[in-house]
Amino acid sequence: MMSATASLAVTHLVPLAAAGDDLDKNKVTPGVLGFIVFAVIGAAVWLLMKSMTKHMKRVDFEEAPEGAAPAPAAAAADSGAGGGKATA
Repeated sequence: MMSATASLAVTHLVPLAAAGDDLDKNKVTPGVLGFIVFAVIGAAVWLLMKSMTKHMKRVDFEEAPEGAAPAPAAAAADSGAGGGKATA
């Protein structure tokens, strides 16, 4: 038993199969639309790679050795939060 989706797909493919006899298979090309789609995808990949490279340059990959003191910025933030005079 065929589902409704399958029968709908078959009814749309039957006219395409009949029209296939009129086409010369040696002359069918993707055309301008295929080029435009391919160019847009290529430009999007290039822009994504450029953005990823910029973001990866910002990442600090250096790891602190085990048992080492915390980074100076973290130590300054911890000491400044708890003590000292409050200014208003």
